Amino acid sequence: MELAILTYPGIHFILKWLHFFFGVMWIGHLYYFNFTQGAFMAAVDAATKSQAQQKLFPVALYWFRWGAMWTFVSGVLMLYTASYTGFAITSDWGVKILTGSLLGTIMFLNVWFVIWPKQKVIIANAENVAKGQAANPAVPALAGQALLASRTNTMFSIPMLFFMGAAPHLPIQIDVTKAGVWYVLIFVLFGVLELNALKGKLGPLTTVKGVITSGFVLTAITYFLMETIL
Repeated sequence: MELAILTYPGIHFILKWLHFFFGVMWIGHLYYFNFTQGAFMAAVDAATKSQAQQKLFPVALYWFRWGAMWTFVSGVLMLYTASYTGFAITSDWGVKILTGSLLGTIMFLNVWFVIWPKQKVIIANAENVAKGQAANPAVPALAGQALLASRTNTMFSIPMLFFMGAAPHLPIQIDVTKAGVWYVLIFVLFGVLELNALKGKLGPLTTVKGVITSGFVLTAITYFLMETIL
């Protein structure tokens, strides 16, 4: 008897299952940071904030960044095995899934190369100050940069989830011969927003309401561009 889980479709399913598991871990922490922890940190005194930075941040950021890592790895492997299950990257499914994947990849890079490096400095500063050492004057700027990248990731997560789900479930009629034009367009669109995440300002992402609204607006714009162009 051949076990279904050992076939290519079975392996693809396991990768998808793991992708969901690690994705929930990652995005759950992302939403916690932006929707819950941020409000808490703004409301507490300096001593409580220091304790959170020393004790809570390292644990939460550990699960956050490794959730991002394994979501990315399982997603890449899932895309690789998709061709064995009847799906093709060059199909309309592929265009939709790669649109979501591009957003997820940008988010993953933000976690490991923008947010985490800056948070390490913030955590170290809190530990040093607790020991009586001088505060690192660069920390406020680094905290602002980490916040902007995190808020951008939260905005990106909304269309990312939309297009991941749309790939197998939303019957958008796509002309795959125009896929090259589409990829150039979304690279520019998402690239401009990512440039702002690295060098710009919070703007509408200052508030949680603004982040969520921006995410849904970006989803609507991307969706209607897909329907119009493809």
